[in-house]
Amino acid sequence: MSVKLLPQCENLKEQVETILQLWHQDPILQGKQDTTRIQSSLSKAISPTFEIVFAGAFSAGKSMLINALLERELLYSAEGHATGTECYIAYAEPSEERVVLTFLSEHQVREQITAFCTRLNLLSPPAQLENAALKSLKEQTETIIQQEGGKSKSERAKQADALGLLIEGFQQNRASIHPTENKIFSMEQFNFSNLKEAASFARRGANSAVLRKVEYYCHHPLLKDGNVIVDTPGIDAPVKADAERTYQKIADPDTSAVICVLKSAATGELTQEETDLIEHIQANASIRDRVFYVFNRIDETWYNAQLRQRLDSIINQQFRQLRIFKTSGLLGFYGSQLKTTTPEDRFGLDTIFAESIKGLGGEEETPQFVSEFNKYCGSGKLVGSIFRPSIHGYETPLDNYVRILREWGKPLIEHMIKDSGIEEFRLGITRYLTEEKRPQLFSALANDLQPLCIELRKSYLDLYRDLDSKPREVEGMIAHELMLINQELTNIGREFNEHIQIMVNEVIDGTDKEFEADFRKLQSKMVRRLDELLDTFSVDDVYSRAIRSHPRNSTAPLLAVLVEAFYYLSNELEDILVESANTVVESFFRRLNDRVRNSNYYKQLFRLLGSDNDLERKLLLVEEITRNSLINGARKECDRYVRESPRFYDEGTFSIYQFREVLRQTSQSYDISAIRDAEAAIRQLLKLDFEPKINQTVRSNFRQETNNTLKTQLLPIAKQVADEILQRYPEAKQFMEETLKKEAKEKIALNEQRLKELEMNIDRYNQAVSAINLCLQALGLNREMLPMMGSLESSSFKGTIETLVSPPEGEMNQTVDSVPVDLGTESFPELDGILDDLR
Repeated sequence: MSVKLLPQCENLKEQVETILQLWHQDPILQGKQDTTRIQSSLSKAISPTFEIVFAGAFSAGKSMLINALLERELLYSAEGHATGTECYIAYAEPSEERVVLTFLSEHQVREQITAFCTRLNLLSPPAQLENAALKSLKEQTETIIQQEGGKSKSERAKQADALGLLIEGFQQNRASIHPTENKIFSMEQFNFSNLKEAASFARRGANSAVLRKVEYYCHHPLLKDGNVIVDTPGIDAPVKADAERTYQKIADPDTSAVICVLKSAATGELTQEETDLIEHIQANASIRDRVFYVFNRIDETWYNAQLRQRLDSIINQQFRQLRIFKTSGLLGFYGSQLKTTTPEDRFGLDTIFAESIKGLGGEEETPQFVSEFNKYCGSGKLVGSIFRPSIHGYETPLDNYVRILREWGKPLIEHMIKDSGIEEFRLGITRYLTEEKRPQLFSALANDLQPLCIELRKSYLDLYRDLDSKPREVEGMIAHELMLINQELTNIGREFNEHIQIMVNEVIDGTDKEFEADFRKLQSKMVRRLDELLDTFSVDDVYSRAIRSHPRNSTAPLLAVLVEAFYYLSNELEDILVESANTVVESFFRRLNDRVRNSNYYKQLFRLLGSDNDLERKLLLVEEITRNSLINGARKECDRYVRESPRFYDEGTFSIYQFREVLRQTSQSYDISAIRDAEAAIRQLLKLDFEPKINQTVRSNFRQETNNTLKTQLLPIAKQVADEILQRYPEAKQFMEETLKKEAKEKIALNEQRLKELEMNIDRYNQAVSAINLCLQALGLNREMLPMMGSLESSSFKGTIETLVSPPEGEMNQTVDSVPVDLGTESFPELDGILDDLR
């Protein structure tokens, strides 16, 4: 049914979307709040349907509660029958009542049969549902029911009965069941002339077992205003796919409210499935607090004090201050149906319960309601009432039932209905759907819009305050901008100085990742170069150098060979350290220059002076000084390698032992052969001396040299540049005067354009909010009115800005409520006057 909104609310969607558009146009606000919640509440408020989903475990009594709520036996309800049918009940005029039936596919029927077989420890059916296999399964279910003493005597019997109904339904409706698709039929295709006949067909256990979805369109005042009742499969259905459909329906944005039917009254606890269901309900933002918790089968607690205490404990601990009902759907619904029965039809046994009392062997079964009715009459629930029914052990349950109703009649039925809680449940749901639902939906929308409107309004006020503080003439704008030059130059110098300090400190404390990577390369190159030099070390070369230094001699001592080796290694390592230091400096200053050029202060410096005040040239000069300083440091560091390590000749060290071994070996002869034979030992001796030196250089000495050089060279120049920039005020003032004339005209034009846009946005905002407020007012939601801009008076506008822009903490709602709401949409004279003054 299409729901017609109040005339004042017909354009609500466009009005809310106008506010959202204004919000997203504001670059400051657009990412400040998530508007999906508003869109969800808007969708609910204007939706033509309001789906109320009944969810819970199978046998919780969902279908029975729906029947009781509508006082019509529409849905199939039987304890233990875990149908996977989804039922939708929507409004229709009396002449348009109808039913649409959607059947399971053969594949889905086979899945359900397999699930029941697993529960009952029966062999699963073959891939093809042949009559012989189905007949065998049907016989097994009947055997189980006989063994258990009847189909309602145990859980196993109830499951067997459900499987039997599924098999029977498949066999009877095979022509309507497609192998893989869900076929849909109107009630006319089954030759049903009215809803009662179609509902009777769908309600039969066998037929219900093979229906995937049933859509009822019936005449009932509760279904007006687009209300649609949805009955879902049990969350613990034997077929997992059926249970998943319930969770999917709970998460569906079309779901507006949930009636969560719980079995805690019968079990004394919440099952894990029920806990999961509650969590799924709470996770759907579109449902919010539109949840009703029904503790069905409350009659179980009438006869068991322990169950009653456990239920009270669950409610007090987990459901306090939530909307809850305690019901006995079975007693309440059938009690309402008994009002039209008479002694002649044995109070419904021959009409309402005619199908359910047919038992095996011709004996009448006792319907579940009759058993519960007798239990109700024989318990202490009626103590204190005027009723004194008695249960006779020598009579059958059916005879007791008929006799009691003959004796006490409809007053007892009315008392039972009252005890069942169904009337209270029906009254509560009816009151919500007919009186509370619509205002609550619009109230939720208004509450979601409220913070967004407050922020948007504040943004407009801030923008006005900013525009109002700016000069309105070229001369005034220029004077204003010139006054800011000195401060801008100060900020540029300060930001440059801070930038340099940050980069230097990042090097010193090791947080400059790029510098650390460059320095690690330097360390690696030094270590690798030493290894290369030692691997390629030639004693012939250094011996030759020693001989050439003393032409009068034909031999050279070991010490002379070591001296030449020390000079050779030191000089080669110096070359690589100088090269690597140069690379580190170049890389650092390249990054420094790039970051300076890309900084805002550099761009602002160019804007004020037309140049960078020789900033790049000065940085190049510092780079050259830093490079030379580090190269000198590298040369000095490697020059010290010529000297042996302090402990090279210490007694007890491996180096002195190695030196003596080499000396002993080289003293065997006076030609080069002895020296050449000791080449490996000499190489090891050099390694023992140079490795600690290199390690000390790359780990400590040269890093400290680098850090100190960058600090002593860069920090003073940064301070110097900052001071020099501040002294350039006369040049900046002269340079900017011509530029500012052009900029001032552009800024004034821009401010004028922004004022026009502000006026248009405020007008759009006020019109949208005014229309929304009219809708809220029509629904009696005066306290949910949204704040408008047109409520400010021109004379007090400036003085009001401060208090309205930043309301005291905790007084936001009070501020909004205190703003008078002008519901007119024609014009806003006070605001027009303000904008005229700004122009």
